[in-house]
Amino acid sequence: MLKVGELAARAGLTVRTLHHYDSIGLLSPSARSDAGYRLYDRDDVARLQQIQALRAFGMALSDIGAYLDSPEASPLAIVERQLKALDQQIAEAAQMREQLLRLRSRLAAGDETDMSIWLTTLEQMTMYEKYFTKEELARLPLYQNPAAQAEWRELVAHAHGLMTKNVAPGSQEANAFAVRWLEQLERDTGGNPAFVLQLTAMTSQDLEVQQQTGMSLALQAYMRSVLAELRFTIHARYLPADTVERMRRHEAAHADEWIVLASRIRACLQVDPEARSVEARQLARSWFGLFTDMVGDDPEVIAQFRLATRSEPLLRLGTGIGDDVIEFLRKAMENLHTNA
Repeated sequence: MLKVGELAARAGLTVRTLHHYDSIGLLSPSARSDAGYRLYDRDDVARLQQIQALRAFGMALSDIGAYLDSPEASPLAIVERQLKALDQQIAEAAQMREQLLRLRSRLAAGDETDMSIWLTTLEQMTMYEKYFTKEELARLPLYQNPAAQAEWRELVAHAHGLMTKNVAPGSQEANAFAVRWLEQLERDTGGNPAFVLQLTAMTSQDLEVQQQTGMSLALQAYMRSVLAELRFTIHARYLPADTVERMRRHEAAHADEWIVLASRIRACLQVDPEARSVEARQLARSWFGLFTDMVGDDPEVIAQFRLATRSEPLLRLGTGIGDDVIEFLRKAMENLHTNA
């Protein structure tokens, strides 16, 4: 059996996350040691695998428990769903590898390569660029700047070193690194929150990208904790301690939901900038539901939260949320009240 710290390390999660899963009844340990430590057995680990798989598919944490307890859910069905997604990624990577091997053989032999083989290679390379249009790539500094790409390789290696050394999120060393990470992310996305969300989706959903960049799921989970703890440190200058602790619990439960929701809002914003559609109003309800769960409904606390957001630039970096999203939500709420 595994203690909670051992399971967290193996799964690339935080102990706080596993405690939260226990508190909401999503994943409770099967036993406790004589000293009171949580102990997880094989069935517990299998359930955690299913929980994390469903989160990766975009399912809200609040829905996962009900789904796992429903008749249609089974470990086999979830694993088959994962395998289907991985098979697609593997097939694309294998196709690209074969094409590159053929190209390398011809170049090594000194053969002339006609236009068609280069075109085929270029076409297959687009699978690595499926998260951005050509126009977006032309505006993405990270894509245009090889030096920036090299800096990110060094940054990711540094992050991995911190994780390996068990540098605690929220420590002075981790906070300093989080600032460096956010500032470089802001620079290399050109300050575009939409690009931040697209890069997040690329690294969280694409196994090949994870392998190429070194951004494993475990490292992504660690960096989410590092960045979150930096923000909590800043918020603590403005908010009561119980509110900050509430935000920590919310982060453990709903961090992935914010990313999915922000992406859906940006997609809706593109086709409905005035937020008049039913979807826009539904997204606004979801947004403010999450917001209330995060900070509560005390007007004074909400005012202090907004003051912190306005006053502290670091709180706005790396979230994928820009002024355009806030304006869209304002319009959606106005339309919601108008149509109520």
